[in-house]
Amino acid sequence: MKNKNELPYVVIRTYSAGVHIGHLEKREGKEVTLIEARRVWYWEGANSLSQLASEGVKNPLQCKISVTVKRIILTEAIEIIECTDEAINNLNSVPKWKK
Repeated sequence: MKNKNELPYVVIRTYSAGVHIGHLEKREGKEVTLIEARRVWYWEGANSLSQLASEGVKNPLQCKISVTVKRIILTEAIEIIECTDEAINNLNSVPKWKK
């Protein structure tokens, strides 16, 4: 198994489970496994997932990105976008949204 830092950090859009960010461990057809993953409930300061993956967000305190889970298997992945280093640093600085 590869070290998580050797795996691409991606934005995943699914058919029905929303948007997730994390390290892409495995992909088989429409099923993907992310490690160190967070669900993106709401973001502010990026017009699209493409901009989110390229630049991150402009208003991190206005975003709702969940706590990190160790691993998640997502079915029905319909979009996988690899993040730039700039976006990774930005997205990881967004406070964990929780109650």
